[in-house]
Amino acid sequence: MTQEKTFIVNPGGSLHGKLRVPGDKSISHRSVILGALAQGETEVSGLLEGEDVLATVAAFQAMGVAMQGPHRGKLAIHGVGLHGLKAPAQALNMGNSGTAMRLIAGVLAGQAFDSELIGDASLSKRPMGRIIKPLTDMGAVIHAQQDGRPPLKITGGQSLKGIDYRLPMASAQVKSGVLLAGLYAQGKTAVTEPAPTRDHTERMLRGFGYEVTQAGATASLTGGGKLTGCHLDVPADISSAAFFLVGAAIAHDSELVLEHVGINPTRVGVLNILRQMGADIQLMNEKTVSGEPVADIRVRASSLSGISIPKDQVPLAIDEFPVLFIAAACARGTTILSGAEELRVKESDRIAVMAKGLRILGIEIEETPDGAIIQGGQLQGGHVDSEGDHRIAMAFAMAGLRADGAITILDCENVNTSFPGFDVLARQAGLQVSVK
Repeated sequence: MTQEKTFIVNPGGSLHGKLRVPGDKSISHRSVILGALAQGETEVSGLLEGEDVLATVAAFQAMGVAMQGPHRGKLAIHGVGLHGLKAPAQALNMGNSGTAMRLIAGVLAGQAFDSELIGDASLSKRPMGRIIKPLTDMGAVIHAQQDGRPPLKITGGQSLKGIDYRLPMASAQVKSGVLLAGLYAQGKTAVTEPAPTRDHTERMLRGFGYEVTQAGATASLTGGGKLTGCHLDVPADISSAAFFLVGAAIAHDSELVLEHVGINPTRVGVLNILRQMGADIQLMNEKTVSGEPVADIRVRASSLSGISIPKDQVPLAIDEFPVLFIAAACARGTTILSGAEELRVKESDRIAVMAKGLRILGIEIEETPDGAIIQGGQLQGGHVDSEGDHRIAMAFAMAGLRADGAITILDCENVNTSFPGFDVLARQAGLQVSVK
């Protein structure tokens, strides 16, 4: 049982210096999965050693993949090839990670053995029907609880066939799960998305030598190929950098440089939205590393204004909205978010939990089915509950920079799923946060 953890943030302060946030969670998951399925050795550096990624590491170790590490972000994976996995002795526990469950379901759909995916209380409430349907269309046999909730029991030995699947809603996790199943399918598997989502899976498959075709909004591959081990350098996670981007933008006299951050064009919604609000953000030292664009990001304190968030930016910033709500609370005027109903089925109902917390801190906010209308104002102190959601806990921590009283944030233990050491790094930058 994880220990209860509470953040206490004293008001005021500013953020300064240079820092590197942990490795990208999405890319870390995929590097472990594809490294395990490749032939030969894959060396990963910059890997996120958070609980979510460690669950993926443990799952493939349980299926017979030898690994050394992770240690200080380095992981050596001795790939077993697409057909070298072995039946695990027990259910594979994905912990809090929806990414791990949806992507690994795609891999397991093509195996010869039976398997079961389980998760913690939060993950067990998250909808998996959206990945079960296309995998079933491909010929997989998957049994879930009512409404498609985990555990997922996957029957091995099925013959998968390629499909042409149109995603009903933008989801990189579902897209990736279907493409991974496509590695095991006869013929071509194509996925068409209604709006762009992160394309790390497509980029990384190419890095492992597997041909992926992109035509407009459709990514496709043909089953029966092979992956070849390679070296991967995981950039710092823009979703983790986002807390510091907002913190430095809202806190007076701040200037912060975030180093080696992934700026994949499918992930930069947070930069685009903050810039539209008036944030002073500059990209420096732009380069490409392991097929992914990276840069150092400099952010300075600035006066933010409320905006109507463009709908085309919503899928590009879907994980960053908890802290963007804090930016909106500190902006002059009104910020309107719509088209973000996906936020209601994340680790928590992020619209409802953020709205509840912001009201406690004195901000006027109206929930809508697919977003919120936030009036900028003066943040007050108070007790808020993150409801076990790591991104909400860290977002409210940054609110302390502009609050007029201390903020106590309950239920913060899941911060370790994506950002181990958050409180230490935040203190080094100047946030007055303590943990009890």
